[in-house]
Amino acid sequence: MSDGARALLRRVLRLHRSLPPALRALGDRYAKEEFRRHRAAGPAEARRFLREWENYAALIQQQINEGKENLREKTMYGIQLTEEKLNDFRDEQIGQLKELMDETTKLNKNITVSKDSGHKT
Repeated sequence: MSDGARALLRRVLRLHRSLPPALRALGDRYAKEEFRRHRAAGPAEARRFLREWENYAALIQQQINEGKENLREKTMYGIQLTEEKLNDFRDEQIGQLKELMDETTKLNKNITVSKDSGHKT
């Protein structure tokens, strides 16, 4: 794993410290597995992988900051995936998303997960 990838993973794990405990545990496990899985990725795939994780880190940072500002409202983490974005995923990735969604809904019923974008069309 490159130094840049290692630094990005550390950043993501630090951001996860601000998440609710159930989301933190799930997010940490998922991030570590994904970075491990992409160790041998080719240059183009590695760039796309790191870019998506950079986007994720920026989004989570923004949502954490908004949550600190709006103490009265429940903070929502993540984004709704568009059909276009889902169509870019391979079947394996769709399966991983389904597993992730199932895991989050099992962990804590207080975590809101949108179920309407669960399958590739």
